[in-house]
Amino acid sequence: MTAAMAPLVPVLLLLACVAAVWPAGAGAARFVCNATAPRASTCQALVAYAPPNATTLAAVRALFQLRSHRALLASNGLPLSTPPSAPAPSPLRVRLPCLCSGGAGATFQRPTYRIRAGDTLDAIARGVFAGLVTYQDIAAANNVSDPNKIAVGQELWIPVPCSCDPVAGQPVVHYTYVVPPGASVAAIAQDFATTEATVLALNRMPDAKSLLAGQVLDVPLRACSSAISSTAIDRNLLVPNGSYILTANNCIMCGCSSYTWQLDCQPTQGISSSFCPAAKCGDMFLGNTTTSPTLSCESTVCSYAGYTNSTSFTILANLTTSSTCNAAAMSPMAQQAHSSAFRLASTWLRWTELIVCLHVIFLCVSFLNHV
Repeated sequence: MTAAMAPLVPVLLLLACVAAVWPAGAGAARFVCNATAPRASTCQALVAYAPPNATTLAAVRALFQLRSHRALLASNGLPLSTPPSAPAPSPLRVRLPCLCSGGAGATFQRPTYRIRAGDTLDAIARGVFAGLVTYQDIAAANNVSDPNKIAVGQELWIPVPCSCDPVAGQPVVHYTYVVPPGASVAAIAQDFATTEATVLALNRMPDAKSLLAGQVLDVPLRACSSAISSTAIDRNLLVPNGSYILTANNCIMCGCSSYTWQLDCQPTQGISSSFCPAAKCGDMFLGNTTTSPTLSCESTVCSYAGYTNSTSFTILANLTTSSTCNAAAMSPMAQQAHSSAFRLASTWLRWTELIVCLHVIFLCVSFLNHV
């Protein structure tokens, strides 16, 4: 090796290490959405947002123009007492309206972004919105012919991909998810209670090896079954595991658990009882449960059945019987809790590789200094 080339060795090694662990570029995502009926072509989708820097729930709400702080708390299963100034977890689930048109889906009208001095479309796409879109997506949605010619103060619509289509004939909540470094299709499927085959088919991927860090995936989240009437205003209510929704003018809080996959609805705490009508099934109040004395896995619940507002604001409730055990007849307390340890382990291994590479570089530098 020549003396002129020696100083370049550490730089080349560093570039090789970074290339091995840094997220690979991914093209624009286009989520299939073939729904055309008026009600079927619109829905509420979830978006995984990983803030590039430490931020607050209030800042995320402002970025995505969410109508209420409670909606952000509900999407992430956070207590209603959580203040807007609380640090935002990462990734954060953001619920946005989705509209299907021309065989694809995109968030409807929101979010928008006003250009500031020094902004570029690529920085907005990859930095501000954490890779949920590409600069090409933003340019096309806003009829920007030259991405390098944008004006300070110009307002842009950020078309985050989404979908409203059922999966395997079942309604789901579509989750727009940016693949982190070290992830795999198997780990993603396990984390979100779906299958590898479903993830591959939904995203039109030839095989699991084609997954890229930074790629935007359509991940279907199973929604809890409910007893909501087909005539209720909120008949299309879908709640995935790990979140809840405030419905019936915020009078009712409905959550979803993977233990039973049954919608669990209760009166919202802190809402005036004078505003919210009582919801009862005879002598049982909404959410109350009785267990069969003979069948330990069977319970009767006063279940939420939706709300109407035709003549007066009314909250509906019906008695339903459900199983509280899984397929192996295990009670909820005996069922194994869901874990994302596999994904965390994969990410940890990637960073371990980077640390090892850095050690090798330091050794090379030390060796060259003594040559």
